[in-house]
Amino acid sequence: MIEQYVLDLQDIDETQVAVVGGKGAHLGGLSRIEGIRVPGGFCVTTEAFRRVIEEAPSIDDQLDRLSRLNPDDREAIRTLSAQIRRTIEGIAILGDLAAAITHALARLGEQTAYAVRSSATAEDLPTASFAGQQDTYLNVVGPTAILQHVSRCWASLFTERAVTYRQRNGIDHRTVHMAVVVQQMVIPHASGILFTADPVTGNRKVATVDSGFGLGEALVSGLVNPDVFKVRDGEVVNKTIAAKQRAIHALPAGGTQEVAIAPQLQGQPALTDAQAVRLVQLGRRIEAHFGRPQDIEWCLVDGGFQIVQSRPITTLFPIPESGDQENHVYVSVGHGQMMTDPMKPLGFSMWQLTAMVPMHEAGGRLFVDVTRRLASPASRAGLLEAMGKGDPLIRHALETVLDRDGFVPSLPDAGPGGPPAGGASAPIDTDPAVVAELIERSRASIAGLERDIRTKTGPALFDFLLEAFEEHKRVLSDPLSIKAIKAGMEATWWLNDKLQEWLGEKNVADTLTLSAPDNITSEMGLALLDVADVIRPKSEVVAFLQGVDGDDFLDELAKLAGGTEARDAIEAYLDRYGMRCVGEIDITRPRWRERPSTLVPVILDNVRNFEPGAAERRFEQGRQKAQKKEQDVLTCLRALPDGDRKADEVKGMIDRVRTFIGYREYPKYGIISRYFVYKQALLAEAERLVQADVLPEKEDAFYLTFQELHDAARSHQMDDQLIQRRKEAFRSYHALTPPRVLTSDGEALTGAYRRDDVPAGALIGVPVSAGTIEGRARVILDMAEADLEAGDILVTAFTDPSWSPLFVGIAGLVTEVGGLMTHGAVIAREYGLPTVVGVEHATRLIRDGQRIRVHGTDGYVEILS
Repeated sequence: MIEQYVLDLQDIDETQVAVVGGKGAHLGGLSRIEGIRVPGGFCVTTEAFRRVIEEAPSIDDQLDRLSRLNPDDREAIRTLSAQIRRTIEGIAILGDLAAAITHALARLGEQTAYAVRSSATAEDLPTASFAGQQDTYLNVVGPTAILQHVSRCWASLFTERAVTYRQRNGIDHRTVHMAVVVQQMVIPHASGILFTADPVTGNRKVATVDSGFGLGEALVSGLVNPDVFKVRDGEVVNKTIAAKQRAIHALPAGGTQEVAIAPQLQGQPALTDAQAVRLVQLGRRIEAHFGRPQDIEWCLVDGGFQIVQSRPITTLFPIPESGDQENHVYVSVGHGQMMTDPMKPLGFSMWQLTAMVPMHEAGGRLFVDVTRRLASPASRAGLLEAMGKGDPLIRHALETVLDRDGFVPSLPDAGPGGPPAGGASAPIDTDPAVVAELIERSRASIAGLERDIRTKTGPALFDFLLEAFEEHKRVLSDPLSIKAIKAGMEATWWLNDKLQEWLGEKNVADTLTLSAPDNITSEMGLALLDVADVIRPKSEVVAFLQGVDGDDFLDELAKLAGGTEARDAIEAYLDRYGMRCVGEIDITRPRWRERPSTLVPVILDNVRNFEPGAAERRFEQGRQKAQKKEQDVLTCLRALPDGDRKADEVKGMIDRVRTFIGYREYPKYGIISRYFVYKQALLAEAERLVQADVLPEKEDAFYLTFQELHDAARSHQMDDQLIQRRKEAFRSYHALTPPRVLTSDGEALTGAYRRDDVPAGALIGVPVSAGTIEGRARVILDMAEADLEAGDILVTAFTDPSWSPLFVGIAGLVTEVGGLMTHGAVIAREYGLPTVVGVEHATRLIRDGQRIRVHGTDGYVEILS
């Protein structure tokens, strides 16, 4: 039985995580790499841990209680986890288990000093590092002390920080087991950490070496600042040598001690440049073996390096696959679409199949490769101008890349063209009939799709959908539709530029576009006010809705006094807008029609905060305000030199912007309407695959790409493990922050605002809807949890059109993502809400309930309390 409890590091590889934990598996893998030296040792396996746990029946009950605790109840977690640790440490290691460990020690030398290190099965994984969650003990001498520290390592599976980490990451405590690595101590001259990719920028070609004297514990614990070397292409490109006043040394009899470094040595580098380069070469060998960038702990002993740990760097954003070795520059699609959450595979593959340009997936997000557009001076200018109007941070990030000599190749102007720089009006008449025609074309196309898809199942459905995607793209690329969108946007920019030049007023178009006609998204918000008007007088219905907990409430409504009328009002709303939801570009997200309870809090807010007839009044007030602004502007212009000409030009542009700016929202409504039809058909197909025992559950189809689902429908076969791997990957993507711009080197660029015209401490963003408002910040990340009162300012990560029903009840808006013409900005202007978008980390920097002032004209936010 001895070999069941102990395995030599040389007999382990990285496939044995379940037996020796993440750290042990990685050390075993490291020991097999040619040229990599790993201190000798062995692993006490998870089987030993399980056996010890079985000897304490009380742990079962303690784990049950632990799993029921709220992750935020720190006091309860602290108390119960300490109790579990005491129970485990109180179990004596006896019999064949003790014999196995002492036998392994006898082989290596009983009086040798050892590091005794925890190695949990949920540790050093590609998707979660668990770094620092369990314990390590250095310089442990003698069998008795080693057995005691093995028990402590087992118990450290239940430190407060480890328990909280697992609960926050949705990991069942019972599924994680603990192995222990017992490894010969090395007494290093220097030690530290090597990142084979820059952990700050993400650049895979730049390695970072942190180093200090003595044991690495001094760096890990923050006792000293490390020397930092940046190494690229075999040379040190940057270094910072710290004053290292303290170090941790091993004591002869066991344990460690903090010591002072002699003053004349404090400013000496712990490594030479040549040693740093050599270490990085070893790191590249380790990285190649494990297939991803690594976080490596190393020691310098007698002039050579020994590796004591390697784990994946889990914080790096993945790089889109290009299939070549050329440089590439990618721009985030999610920042333009106001949806930066990860998408499931069916979601991003459907967007790729229906998009007008090729898109590349990484980390569950989509990116467009703009390298060739940047390479040609003519297309570069157009791209930068378009990006700057959409999101200035993206433009700045692209300019940062362009400033680097040689990263983007230079092509002649004859290269692929970019969009026109804008400014000149598109050749289209200012005629409301154009918009009416475009809306009718879209409706007819969707009606045809709904009619024709009804009879399609199996492989025939997928063949039909591939044809439908071509019609989808044809509708999107309709030249008349594109001209109408451009006409509204260009008229907006023209008005803002000219009226600031002639009258000195900023963002005048924000007022001139209030209550513009044909805006399907602003109509959606107002229509929910009308639903509230139906429900408000029905006290029984209002009381019922306040207790709704599920999505079958519509059937129950009909049993209440006035419930049938209330249900009909909600149903009519869902018929028109039920295909929408937060994150709607991901087809796998639950739609309002599928989860109508999402709307209930917003309806109740409207019932509470508004009087009957609010929708009509608000629209009319906006229209009159815009009309008055138009009269004021034209009067002021006519008083200027050449005023009649200027007034006539502006009047033409005001008519133009009011004719076309509302249509800006309709194509997205058309896309999402089509998506709902596709989704219903694909879910019906997934249900057939469940009945045929091909898929375990219907919604497992969301973790397959469109092509993979097509293949499953044709072959009736499925890799059982694929869906599980995709679910784990999708969970891990939530921890990643998608960059606005990403390079093929892995460098994530967020851009910066180059402004010095804001007060100290203000949060800078993009001004998209004029005005200044002060009020209570409501930080809301989930629309279903909205609880708003009149005068509140909504602070959130992003707002796609589905958030518009909340806009009618707020006084201002702040988002982390967005630009001048993104959907949230357009609707904010429609409703006259002072708005600043693109405020980095707004949901973390602004606390719920704080008073803030939003400067929608100048683009910044002040925190007042």
